[in-house]
Amino acid sequence: ITKARHDYLKCGDLREGFARVRCPECGHNMFVGFSCKQRCMCPSCHQKRTLVTAINVAENICAPVPHRQFVFTMPKRFRLFFRFDRDMLRKLPKLAWETIREVYRAVLDSDDVVPGMVAGIQTHGQLSNWHPHIHALTTYGAFTPDGTFIPLPDNLSGTPFLKIWEAKVFKLLLDEDRITQDVIDQMRSWRHSGFSVDKSVALAAADIAGL
Repeated sequence: ITKARHDYLKCGDLREGFARVRCPECGHNMFVGFSCKQRCMCPSCHQKRTLVTAINVAENICAPVPHRQFVFTMPKRFRLFFRFDRDMLRKLPKLAWETIREVYRAVLDSDDVVPGMVAGIQTHGQLSNWHPHIHALTTYGAFTPDGTFIPLPDNLSGTPFLKIWEAKVFKLLLDEDRITQDVIDQMRSWRHSGFSVDKSVALAAADIAGL
């Protein structure tokens, strides 16, 4: 953090280095200070990184097929475990990916189809509180080994995704000795466990702006 802070304070400072830029048409010259290229710490560099990444995902990575945004969340009582164990936090995108793949394969009745997915960990909520959850841009359908895309029905329920996501997070915490089976049994008896999977944001094929 200290190095990131020092680099941020030097961002755009001409005394720290610059490039001279000249327009070949009008001959105008200007100096552009070197940027720090820090994530999060520097608003300017972070925003540029965000936009460049988004354009690359939308134009070069995503296939021209329907997509959906999935948001995977967990109960408040579990969130603190991931705040102090970042190795465990990094396992969440894999669990989200496995959830998507298992449901898609079950619905399409095929064990060799593969969905496309780009997932990111977000660690804060609207009030900047600690709230680790997964945002995933996912094809709404899967690809066969020969590249054929098979779409999913629009009326697919979110319940299968929720149940599998819940089971995978429970297993992770149980394997890491963070909870006991009694905790799992207790939470499964509740009407609302605190887990959720939202897939309400739908994107039509080739919707570059939406992506």
